[in-house]
Amino acid sequence: MKDLAGKTAFVTGAASGIGLGVATALAQAGAKVMLCDIERAALDRALATLKLTNADIESVQADVSLKSELQAAADAAVARYGKVHIVVNNAGVAGGGAYGAWSDASWNWTIGVNLLAVIWGVEIFGPLIEGHGEGGHIVNTASIAGLISGSGTPYNVTKYGVVALSEGLRNDLAPRGIGVSVLCPGFIRTHIVDSRRNLPERFAGGGLATASSGAVSEALQRVRERIDAGIDPLYVGELVREAIENDWAYVFTDTEFEPFIEARFAGIKRGFDQVRGREPRR
Repeated sequence: MKDLAGKTAFVTGAASGIGLGVATALAQAGAKVMLCDIERAALDRALATLKLTNADIESVQADVSLKSELQAAADAAVARYGKVHIVVNNAGVAGGGAYGAWSDASWNWTIGVNLLAVIWGVEIFGPLIEGHGEGGHIVNTASIAGLISGSGTPYNVTKYGVVALSEGLRNDLAPRGIGVSVLCPGFIRTHIVDSRRNLPERFAGGGLATASSGAVSEALQRVRERIDAGIDPLYVGELVREAIENDWAYVFTDTEFEPFIEARFAGIKRGFDQVRGREPRR
């Protein structure tokens, strides 16, 4: 999609952070943008700010971990703009913790927002893009944690799922005129560590472990410091815009974690080397 002017984009998690950065970059490229977020006050602020630029922007509130609300948001976008060409499944939460700190609520909330909502975004918007026949693009926000697990947290598990989904969809949807990119950001200046502020009541007890002392607390504080000093979300938005225009498969925000990914691939290669030359039993 070389020319985004006049196209319509739908962005989840759009009230702040990466979502707002993406929405801003797309609006600057001339796209019409429907902002979708669970947080009403932040959504109103984002809408008011972007409207000052005379961009064609609208907003809709939705809890994307509920498929019915995401469907209603999609209906609102179609009612407002008629067509949707670009979908950015960006909403995400930092839920759960490492082994020993899991809870059903944390798993359910994290999977619901980070993975199921991405799946539903494709299910709902894919046919809408196919239907108008003008082509389109889907961007799914994973994380660098979707390629290097670090630990078995619910967050990392969902992000691996988003990467796998996106890689497969890229092959499936290309013949239908729909590009697919997966965004794998590093440390970006967002509020993701404070995701619990939007925790729905039905997931009570979920959210990121916030122990006040010990190794967990220290690790969380280091992450918070890295995020606070992280990359500008608008820069990430500009990368996503470029990815849509040039049909990138993977969108990275920096090269900090490239050595860790190379080490992971080397470990996988060693696994093959360990069985190379053996005759499998049939």
